[in-house]
Parts: sequence; structure tokens; C-alpha cells
Amino acid sequence: MDWENPLVLHPTAFYQLVAFPFAILFHYLCISGSLSLNARHILLLVGGCLLACAAMGSYALLLFIPAVCSVAIFFSVSPLHVHRLAFVIQMSWQTLFHLGLHYREYYLQEAPCVRLIIALSSLMLQTQRVTSLALDVHEGKVMVVSEWGDGRELLLQALPLCSYLLFFPALLGGPLCSFQQFQVQIQCSRASRPTPPLKAASQKCLRALALHLLRTAVRGCIAPLARMSDCTGFGCVYVMWSSAQLFKLAYYSQWVLDESLLNAAGFGLELEHVHGAEAACGDLSDADVWTLETTNRIALFTRTWNKSTSQWLRRLVFQHSPAQPLLATFAFSAWWHGLHPGQVFGFLCWAVMVEADYRIHPFLSSLTKSWHTKVLYKALTWVQTQLIIAYIMTAVEMRSISALWLLCASYNSFFPLLYGVSLLGLVRRSKEK
Repeated sequence: MDWENPLVLHPTAFYQLVAFPFAILFHYLCISGSLSLNARHILLLVGGCLLACAAMGSYALLLFIPAVCSVAIFFSVSPLHVHRLAFVIQMSWQTLFHLGLHYREYYLQEAPCVRLIIALSSLMLQTQRVTSLALDVHEGKVMVVSEWGDGRELLLQALPLCSYLLFFPALLGGPLCSFQQFQVQIQCSRASRPTPPLKAASQKCLRALALHLLRTAVRGCIAPLARMSDCTGFGCVYVMWSSAQLFKLAYYSQWVLDESLLNAAGFGLELEHVHGAEAACGDLSDADVWTLETTNRIALFTRTWNKSTSQWLRRLVFQHSPAQPLLATFAFSAWWHGLHPGQVFGFLCWAVMVEADYRIHPFLSSLTKSWHTKVLYKALTWVQTQLIIAYIMTAVEMRSISALWLLCASYNSFFPLLYGVSLLGLVRRSKEK
């Protein structure tokens, strides 16, 4: 077991822990009545700008420029067209810098800058907030006054939008918080919260630490991804599965830490006796570890994995796609993530696996009559689900075409191929009927 430097954190996690006491201080000032509503927005915005500069350096401009442009769009474009324009500008900006990163990685053979990686990750989260707010404006859920008054009035109108796009508890990570949730929770008082924020944040912070230590322990016991080129036969299945466990534990610990920082600032907690509290009851949580690790359904895993992002993709793409919404959603997800070869292959494979899952499970369920066959059915489909998810996750994390080819040419491809062939057989069977 390799316990060398077990507390070494990812740079994003480090900066979030640095922001933790400031989140607690912000919430204390709010519940003590020391801050007006505008002062709260200003503190969240200034905190976000300072955190961005500390974590990203000059790359913080990648966030500031589209944030200003988005706010200008909200005030100058009609609600009928605001969503499309905000989407095109934000995704074009994000794609431009993703392609620049690819150029440095693949053609110049330069190691990616940590600050640039943090900035691009935060930019992806900002894209979620911009498009979510644009959809709210387009659907009439959020009203933006488009009449331009004097400078002070315009700044006061723009302040909540800027604060939402750059507020520091969700700048580097965290589940998507809608603008309505943001507004309701920033206005609530101490009496509105049945759950003490510091208690909830501390519990999740300890959970994140436990998951991080578990990942450190597991990493010392199982084969790393670097050994994929050395494995042979079905030994590659173990290498793939063990590597996927490391990826999942890294995601789980980071998501729990993200939620902890939001809770420390007073966001993402249950509210009572607040006007419009129904808008704030959305679950700001991405890490339902129990469901993810026990389900035998790929479709359920997909809906639960990074839950707020899944809901955002469903609202943004799936519900607005006239044809092949599932494929369109996963194709856009690959675009949003950066269009690495492994991401394109992995997300398109994921789409096929979900489609197969919707057809295979009803067919298999109709064949299970006794409890013995039901137990066998659930056990085998759980193993299949775990191995397919491991295959997809490993592919998505690949950063070279050669490594992706090694994965595709290994015995690991048997499991998605089995699902793919089953899908084709069931589609043919339904057409014959």
C-alpha cells in the first residue's frame, strides 16, 4: 500500500479549502444581519474574482470576459433570442480555448499548464450557469429589465447576474445552482434554515477526506492505467476496472468537497418559511455514491452520475432535439468536455449503451420468473454495468489516440460489443413483430 504523501490534493481542491473559511465568514455575516442584499452580491462577486486570480493567474480573463459579455447580452437582446445568442457565444469561446489546449498538447507536445486547466474547468461550469440563466430568461422564469437607465441603476441591475456567474463557492466546482435557487438562498435568514450550514459542510468535508484517503489506499493496491500497454488477455479487464475505480473515487471526493464549500456559504440547504422557497428545493448534490455503485442499470447510472450536469444536459439538449435526442445529448457532452478523441468515442459509446439498456432490461425481466433467476439477472447485469461504465470512463480519460486504440483492441471491448449486438438483435426482433 503506497501511503506516500496521502494528503497531497488536486490544485482545485486546495483552492477550495482556502476559500472554505471565507465561505463560513460570508454566511455568518449574512445571518447576523450585517450585510444588505447588494453587499452580499458584492462580496460573492469580489470573492469570485479574487479566487479566480489566485487559482488561474492571468487565465482568469477566460472567465471575466464571457461573464461581462453574457450580462450585456441579457440586457440588450430580447428574451426570444437571448438563449441562442448566449449559447453560441459562450460555447464558441470555450471551444476556442479547448482547441488551443489540444494544439499545445498534441502538436507542440507541451505539458498543460495547471492554471489553464483550472480556468477551462471553471469556464465549463460558467457555461452551465450562462445557458441555464439564458433558458430561464427565454422561458420567462427570470425577468431582466432591458431599459437602460443611469449608470448606477444599470450596475445595480447587473450586480445579481454578475454575482451569479462568478460567485466564489461555485467558481471552481460544484453542482449547478439555478439563478432562482441562488436568489432565494442568498435572501434567506438564519431562521429559515433547519440544517446548520457549518455542521453539514463539516460532515461533507470529512467524507471528502475519507474518499481521498480511500483512493490513496486503493491506488497503492491495484494496477494503474499506465500498465494498460503491458497487460494481456483478460488481465486487461482488471487493469481497466481498477483504473476506473480510481477515476470514480477522485470524482466522488471532489464532488463532496464542492458541496461542502457551497454548504459552508449557506447554499444547497433545505429552507423553511421563505417566500418562493419552492424554487430553492432543488437538490444541489452530484455524489449519490450508493446508487452509482449498486445499480444494475446503465440508464440509471447515467442519470445519477454528476446529477446536476445530467439535468442541465437534459434541459438544454435532450428536450429541444427534434430527432435522436439521446445521441444529440451525448454528442454535445463530448463537445462541452473538450472533444478529445477519447471523449468523442466514449460519449458516443455511452449513448449506444444507454439505448441498449432501455431495450435489454425489459426483455430480460420478462424472462425471469423465479427468484433464483431474478437474483442471477441482477448480479450479471450489475457486473455488466460496472464493466461497461469502466470501459467508457477509461476511454473518456484517454488523452492519446494510441492509448485509445490499445483499449479498443483489448478484451475490454467484449462487454460493450455484447450490449451493441444485443441492441441490434432486439431492434430486428421488434421490427419483425
